[in-house]
Amino acid sequence: MNADTMVGTELWGLRRRRPEVAGTVLAGTDGLLISSDLPATDATHLAALAAASFGLGHRVADTVRQGEFRESVVRTSAGAVVTYPAGRNALLTLVADSAADLEALHDDARAVARRTGSVLDTRPAAPGASPAPEAPAPFAVTTPGAALPRRAAHHTWRRPPI
Repeated sequence: MNADTMVGTELWGLRRRRPEVAGTVLAGTDGLLISSDLPATDATHLAALAAASFGLGHRVADTVRQGEFRESVVRTSAGAVVTYPAGRNALLTLVADSAADLEALHDDARAVARRTGSVLDTRPAAPGASPAPEAPAPFAVTTPGAALPRRAAHHTWRRPPI
């Protein structure tokens, strides 16, 4: 079974086992769509938003030093959107309705994310594809102005001219 078929089978199986899941999107951490069962325009946008959500969640997890990023959950009045890391370079995003038991869904979704991620991680790279970049250095190291000495600012507020 090739990687695309296996990924499709995993996503289909999750939807079959969990009827409260209204749709799934598998995307790269770069925001590009890999696979989905949502309408194409929604899936493309959701893939990009999932990557942004993952980036923010990953950064928050690093900042607070409370362990690895596990998922990002956005609750709405009609349900939830949950994003899980799937391997080194992919994300699994689920759109669930309001009847979803998120705790039970997390276990099943994490298992699917783990299996699809391992398949995607072992899949050969596309011709001409560059390897994934290394993790960025801490923010202060990559910002040139961070090493500059700080001056004490003694500004007095003045009313702007009218």
